[in-house]
Amino acid sequence: MKKILGLALAAAMSLSLVACGGGNNNTPAGSNPANSAPAGSTPAASTPATPAASGELITVGVINNDPNESGYRTANDAAMRAMFTEENGYKATFYNNNDAAQQIAEAQQMIQNEVDFLLLSPASTTGWDTVLKDAQDAGTQIILFDRMLEADESMYVAAVVSDMPAEGKTAVDWLAAQGLDEYNIIHIQGLMGSDAQLGRTGALDEKVAAEANWNYVTQQTASWDEETARTITQSVIDRGESFNVIYAENNGMARGAVAALDANGITHGKDGEVIVMGFDSDTWAMESVLNGSWNYMGLCNPLQAETVDSIIKDLVAGNAPAQKIIYTPEQGFDAATITQADVDTYGT
Repeated sequence: MKKILGLALAAAMSLSLVACGGGNNNTPAGSNPANSAPAGSTPAASTPATPAASGELITVGVINNDPNESGYRTANDAAMRAMFTEENGYKATFYNNNDAAQQIAEAQQMIQNEVDFLLLSPASTTGWDTVLKDAQDAGTQIILFDRMLEADESMYVAAVVSDMPAEGKTAVDWLAAQGLDEYNIIHIQGLMGSDAQLGRTGALDEKVAAEANWNYVTQQTASWDEETARTITQSVIDRGESFNVIYAENNGMARGAVAALDANGITHGKDGEVIVMGFDSDTWAMESVLNGSWNYMGLCNPLQAETVDSIIKDLVAGNAPAQKIIYTPEQGFDAATITQADVDTYGT
């Protein structure tokens, strides 16, 4: 398969000089969430995957984060495992770990095993330079999914990812529009150094630095863990500090924070004392927004496997990706406007 891919890649790269501009200006066509299929799907992926024309299985190594990290990650991992099967033309090796050093070690092993494609959701945005160079030297093509790296675009063939800075900005803009006299925020961060944490933290940090009436009551990482988020919130309550916003960087941590509020009789949501914000695509979290228990959920869709499959099949056929970076269509949902149709369409 490597020889076939080598010929196909040479043709594809010559086309990519014209076809791929790269950068953050690339967005998927027809990405209006209200009129599209569930976020993360593409028209090209609506037909079943087929094995490569040569009859050989395409070898892929899939490096992902721990599926127990969150409902988002569970859905993301399940979608990748359902797609990259022998029935769909692949021989796949899967590895899940939230530790970047362990991910890097496994990636090096997969490159040594001469996988055709390395599919990577990096736990950290940095530290991957040697892996990227070794993959390039070995003829292993890297496709990023879910999360970006700090790397030159020439070091990977494509990326199917969430625009984390845009998610953060959309959420902070929504919060600003609530018009509070003062914002006293419990900020519960995700795994430090991850693309999701950096994007969702960055927008809020900028706002707090710029506005005199925006304050952090506390800013701590729970590393996506629900119980840790509950402990952080309970500690603020125990100290008697005043707060009116929970900005949690995923839904599980938001649920942990809400458990602490409930245990102390503090109201929250649409008609409550505390604004609650989360991120991802869990159906139960969207229902919490729908019933007014939460105020906001930033959609981050995990269903990227079909788009990655489509890119691989195009590359094997000698066609460069139409876009270097594909951002999954996303939006924010708030308690004032969310509908049951939104929950049914975008919940996972």
